[in-house]
Amino acid sequence: MNRFPFKRVSLALSIVALMAGCSSGVKLDDVPVEDRGATSTAPGANSGSTGQSGVAPVDLSQSGRDAAGPVGVARVIYFDFDSFIVKPEFQSVLEAHARFMKASSARKVVLEGHTDERGGREYNLALGQKRAEAVRRSLGLLGVQDAQVEAVSFGKEKPAVQGHTEDAHSQNRRVELSYR
Repeated sequence: MNRFPFKRVSLALSIVALMAGCSSGVKLDDVPVEDRGATSTAPGANSGSTGQSGVAPVDLSQSGRDAAGPVGVARVIYFDFDSFIVKPEFQSVLEAHARFMKASSARKVVLEGHTDERGGREYNLALGQKRAEAVRRSLGLLGVQDAQVEAVSFGKEKPAVQGHTEDAHSQNRRVELSYR
């Protein structure tokens, strides 16, 4: 019994199957999309046409100001080690952010909870979330609508300061207010 032709045929079939699996049916020279109804995005450019795009113009002067948050107010709340209690020294900061948020219900803020490098990944994600939720509750008590606030945790994944000192750790235990 000669097994040599069987090996050769199976090798040839394997190569053919591999090449067929790696080939692509996408034609790279074809244009995939043709835009036949393009209209200008400038405000007022479509006022005379019958078709409306449904996209509202963006007022960059106002949104740019809002994205920065209230002027002259800190955007970071710091916490003690292994704690998610908002310190009394940050009450005036939270009140200023609450006034800013209540002035327009269209304003949105993301509360980003962070921890220092100590502790496991899961523990720090949970602690960062508890810190963000504590700030969210504080803003809620000051009259900010819940729909305006989103609380997320980054745990120890995005340190503000690199290092293993207590000073570095204290700067990493925080919630950052990020306006969108």
